[in-house]
Amino acid sequence: MANFIHTADWQIGKPFLQVKDEQKRFKLKQERLNAIGRIREAARMQESQFVLIAGDLFDSPTPSSPIVMEVLEVVGEMKIPVLVIPGNHDHGALGTVWHTDAFKKNQKEIAPNLLLLLDNKPVELETAIVFPCPLLRNKNDVDPTLWLRNLDWGEISSTKPRIVLAHGSVNDFGGRAYTFDNEVQTGVNNLINLNNLPIDEIDYIALGDWHNLKQVSERAWYAGTPEPDRFDQGSNNQRGQVLHIDVSRKQQPKVKVISTGRLKWHNISFKFNGDADLDRFERQIEELTAGRISRDLLRVEISGNLSLSGHNRYEILKADLENKLLRLRIKGEYHQTPETSELENLTQNFENPLISQVASRLQELLNKEEDLDKEQAFVTRIALCELYRFAINR
Repeated sequence: MANFIHTADWQIGKPFLQVKDEQKRFKLKQERLNAIGRIREAARMQESQFVLIAGDLFDSPTPSSPIVMEVLEVVGEMKIPVLVIPGNHDHGALGTVWHTDAFKKNQKEIAPNLLLLLDNKPVELETAIVFPCPLLRNKNDVDPTLWLRNLDWGEISSTKPRIVLAHGSVNDFGGRAYTFDNEVQTGVNNLINLNNLPIDEIDYIALGDWHNLKQVSERAWYAGTPEPDRFDQGSNNQRGQVLHIDVSRKQQPKVKVISTGRLKWHNISFKFNGDADLDRFERQIEELTAGRISRDLLRVEISGNLSLSGHNRYEILKADLENKLLRLRIKGEYHQTPETSELENLTQNFENPLISQVASRLQELLNKEEDLDKEQAFVTRIALCELYRFAINR
């Protein structure tokens, strides 16, 4: 029986450019490195014989030397064979990191247990045989597993489990381009057709490229990324794990999910039906983040209505969240609907006739909102809110 860890899509060095704060951006990048240590511990706890990385160890084919050195250090500490193939992000073309003298030298000295698989040929380990399907370019219209269709399986050990290691999209399950917030179909590049493989000759297929955990068939799995890297989108969202696999020749593999993620990415929708909902909004976020500082990222789709004072309180709450969270992204908008008392305080401000005059003019515009286009109405409401905030803070 082979006992190993299946992981993929580490994408070490991912820049997270949408996060403007330098310290928060550094923390996001550093947590991906820290996840390697958690993978190392998972392998130790499970007494794994080896680790398979199904592509995209790095986010780029030319990562910086300090990043490479840090990765090699943690991989070297695993003390068991770590087999890696290039993926689409860190493909194996000439000129990439894998071919540099610096990588070859440091890999040999720091992580001699790291086995880089650039060729389509079986690799025999003590307890298993691995069939690597590396990507030697970013986009390829040739199935990376094509070579397995013509392999003479009679020459392969019939007692050791056979494991395919590949990176790409499977048929009927399109790949994605993983940006920070959006999923975009990438077409048919690096498409793997599992139906054309001699499945009876294969015991497990370790896949990379899809960042969620996904079982494709009884023998084929995507491990997903070990540290979440984007906001949740849908019920079939499971990131932040590796897979522990037990498999024997001609036996169905036993798959165990092991959590390795630390950062939390949340995606919620919230409608304000009035100022009273601000308390509920605050409680919901508190329940999600559990008081953690700089460990959560939140995307909120908002709608509804708030008064001028409610808007002022919302802005204070938002500023506090931006300090506590690694990232806060607000989508949508709500209407700022002035209450009668708020308008009276502004339009009847006898101590400051200018405020009263401006407020009255803005109120007149809002009373004829049907004559305004969407942008004009939005700007008018913002102006009234800013005037209210200025008036109460004087």
